[in-house]
Amino acid sequence: MTKLTHLSAAGEAHMVDVSAKAETSRVARARGHVVMARETLRLAIEGQAKKGDVFGVARIAGIMAAKKTSDLIPLCHPLPLSSISVEITADETLPGLRVLAEASVTGRTGVEMEALTAVSIACLTIYDMLKAVDRGMRIEGVELVEKRGGKSGVWRRAE
Repeated sequence: MTKLTHLSAAGEAHMVDVSAKAETSRVARARGHVVMARETLRLAIEGQAKKGDVFGVARIAGIMAAKKTSDLIPLCHPLPLSSISVEITADETLPGLRVLAEASVTGRTGVEMEALTAVSIACLTIYDMLKAVDRGMRIEGVELVEKRGGKSGVWRRAE
């Protein structure tokens, strides 16, 4: 295991200095899902949730969250994102909604945290919009799927 870069020799947390790193194209993909009752999924698919369009609101929430990641995670660098996409799809086999986010930037540090934040907040928004009918929903499987760019190159989760 490599040394933790956010800790000083004395064990104090610090933001990593990335000024010597090269600017490269970086991309990260993350996913997660919300498991819910079949009736709750039907309400979301049919656009019948009392709070409105679950898919649209959760997508926008995920995009907004990715842009605010450094405000939420103390040692995360603020990044000028080139793009962020959030896709939400219904999955009858869960039953529930699957969320996939992809973030990209040209910069000195990766965008994994932005993709993971987008997924997390999109899932929380789905929960918020549907909790009046299903408090038993579960947010599961939030994970990095892939990252590309930087010195470490490409990493993909083994399926």
